[in-house]
Amino acid sequence: MNHYTTTKSKHRRQLAALGLTLGVALTPSAALSLRADDGAKLDKLEQENKDLKKRLDALETVAKAEGILPDGDKVSNPLLTRIAGTKIEGFVTGSYFYDTSTPPGQTSPGYLWNRKSGNFSLNKVKLTLASPAVERSGDTWGAGYRVSLVFGQDAPIVNSGSGITGFNSVREGYVELNAPVGTGLNIKVGELISLLNYESGDGGAANDNFSQGYQWFYTGNGPAAGAQLGYTFTDWLDAKVRVQNGLYAGPVDNNQGKTVMASIGLKPSATTWVNLVGSTGREAGPSSDINVASLLGGWAVTDKFHLGTELDYFWFETKGGTAPVWSTGAFASYSFTSVFGVALRGEFVSDARGVDASGDPLGFPVNTGNDLTSFAFTINIKPVPNVKIQPEVRFDHSSLAGAFGKHADRVILGLGVSYLF
Repeated sequence: MNHYTTTKSKHRRQLAALGLTLGVALTPSAALSLRADDGAKLDKLEQENKDLKKRLDALETVAKAEGILPDGDKVSNPLLTRIAGTKIEGFVTGSYFYDTSTPPGQTSPGYLWNRKSGNFSLNKVKLTLASPAVERSGDTWGAGYRVSLVFGQDAPIVNSGSGITGFNSVREGYVELNAPVGTGLNIKVGELISLLNYESGDGGAANDNFSQGYQWFYTGNGPAAGAQLGYTFTDWLDAKVRVQNGLYAGPVDNNQGKTVMASIGLKPSATTWVNLVGSTGREAGPSSDINVASLLGGWAVTDKFHLGTELDYFWFETKGGTAPVWSTGAFASYSFTSVFGVALRGEFVSDARGVDASGDPLGFPVNTGNDLTSFAFTINIKPVPNVKIQPEVRFDHSSLAGAFGKHADRVILGLGVSYLF
């Protein structure tokens, strides 16, 4: 090996040793540099978090000041609280029924709800908005409201103001107050549904039978504008007094007379109830006064077997004298399971002088007397909790020859479906 090669190898070894020494010497400096960079990043992140916290604190302060967020004893925003507490509910009902009497124009007189025989019908779409129930209290005031709208084929009969602008879709709408009187005085002002009827005007969605009984229409009354006071004396006794536009006037009266209604509610036991209802008032002019006495009652014989009754007596004071109209009805239902049940309704309405079921909106011809008998058998099927399927067969008889087209008797059969939400 020559001198040049030996010298070159020596230099390489010296450079390598120098590099290793420098690398070892520089390693702590590099690590410190990296740690310094990480520290700077952490400091920056911490500062950003502090800035973000300041912004959130500022927003929270504004939210509390506006009442959007609670602040100690402060109440949340009243508007948001009311919106969150609003109850929205209702139902949709459709049906298909066939009238064996083949009525002229396919219109079945005196039948609710599907009056068009052999037709699919959208009977009702109901939407209800309501505040939380007003608490009965003798210490503080309380307030709430309820509004129900009904659309569909049945709306002209169910709602309060058929043909009156602004009321065609209104079923009920009222302001409710609790006044701290005694244990709490309930006050309702607005459009109120009847106190007279055993059955609900919501039809099959609420009742055990799909079709509506004659009593609901002929010895009952629709919604009307008025004011009502209610008071609960004990767990088994309460009373209501109402002053409203005439018995059949609805939202707008056609005379200065008013109708006064009163109801006494009795609950002799946890499974029975009785309502005694009275009414008096002037209707449609000075020569017509209508007085009413009614008894409604129900008995839960067992959890599955329920019975009910309605007894009504109306007397119309007319130029021709007193014209009585009376009715009696019985209701029974049995639930075999939570999915399957049956219901039976039987009723009789007597209009001896033709002042009620005569030339009426349900289509009976003008007459001087009409007695009505009806039986309805309904199967209630609930495949899921919010759906009711109701096959029904109904028999009607009238003492009026040709009351149902050319017949005094008829059978109506079909099926209704309701979805409740």
